[in-house]
Amino acid sequence: MTWRSEHIAVVGAGLAGLRAAERLREKGFAGELTIIGGEHHLPYHRPPLSKQFLAGELGARDLALPSYVDLDADWRLGTPVQRLNPAERLLYVHGEPPLSYDGLVIATGVRSRTLPGAPHRHPRVHMLRTIDDAAALQRSLATSDGPCVIVGGGFTACELASTVRELGHEVILVSRSRVLLGKALGPPVGRAVADLHRDHGVQVHLGTEVRNWVRNEWGIGVHLNNGKFIVAGCVVLAVGGVPETDWLYGSGVDISDGVLCGPTCHVAGIPDVVAAGDVARWPNRRFGPTPRRVEHWLNAVEMGRAAAESLLAGRAAASPFQPMPRFWSEQYGVRFQAAGVPTLGRRMARLSGDARTGPGVIGYLARDTLVGVLGRESPRAMLRWTERLATSTVPVDAHAQQRAKPRAQAPRPGRREWTEARFSA
Repeated sequence: MTWRSEHIAVVGAGLAGLRAAERLREKGFAGELTIIGGEHHLPYHRPPLSKQFLAGELGARDLALPSYVDLDADWRLGTPVQRLNPAERLLYVHGEPPLSYDGLVIATGVRSRTLPGAPHRHPRVHMLRTIDDAAALQRSLATSDGPCVIVGGGFTACELASTVRELGHEVILVSRSRVLLGKALGPPVGRAVADLHRDHGVQVHLGTEVRNWVRNEWGIGVHLNNGKFIVAGCVVLAVGGVPETDWLYGSGVDISDGVLCGPTCHVAGIPDVVAAGDVARWPNRRFGPTPRRVEHWLNAVEMGRAAAESLLAGRAAASPFQPMPRFWSEQYGVRFQAAGVPTLGRRMARLSGDARTGPGVIGYLARDTLVGVLGRESPRAMLRWTERLATSTVPVDAHAQQRAKPRAQAPRPGRREWTEARFSA
């Protein structure tokens, strides 16, 4: 890849694609730039979809993502790419002649995961990924008297439950996991989040799945495997996302879980192609050699910019992308902030306060190394611990380990054991 390349294509017109395009221009790329998106909308903020947009506090125009530079780009919206031929450097776009490129940025993100057996075409069954999804759910809530059933136990499900409850609707949260946010933040925090929802009047059914659906024009019946039957005004399926990689079948790209990349964001085995954002799986060397995907807003920003720089520099000269992941969630006005990769932790340590019941910070440890931190209403403490996480390892105080009390409940076979220890900064 050289500065004299004539044409760079960005597939994906979301946050990561936009920031990649901006960085290309900022770094001096003066050739032809094409941005291709499957949606008909220009790039927009997605996090407010489950919050301010759904609540009517922000409109579609408020969500628009401005470009910080003059992109001088050819925007092709509502035209999903169907196939990639890396050998010929060709993109096959629906309804158009093949598009040749010299460099390519893949930033297609993820789509909502479907739930087997669910009536996805029913007008009162929704998923929440796009602005059109949010608008449809908004209409259903406005014309429904029944409860809103939210299926899922991740961040989207929890944030959505908070918003819908604050709008005055009855909310029933159903998750097959026994702990909300358990995979992301661990059982102790997950139990605290479930209590937060119950305290605000949400019915929480954990370790529960939908057994059967009953379709009606006025609503939809949901039969749970715990024997409960709910007549819902609407249902939201928030069961995770799937990388948008179908168009890469047959291209030679490893898409076993997103697009496999090297440390510099270059796609493995494919020349002059980089990937960024939710779709990219790469080894963040700060946390070891294992490639992982990171589905957070800030990562899309930072990786989009880093991928553009790597594309222009070339695979041999590019620098590894090794950020400190950071993300946040707000539910019922309670703000959670996290840094690092908490999922790598095998034990938890209380760093300050008690983030389960009030303001405080919890650390996640792999062996004796701090790999993640979570703060609840503790922005200043989070700044200190995030900085420490970024610059050093944090050994658990041996004396604190001796004081730690084991959990009364034995861990399930095959599940990570989470214990707690106290130590101070």
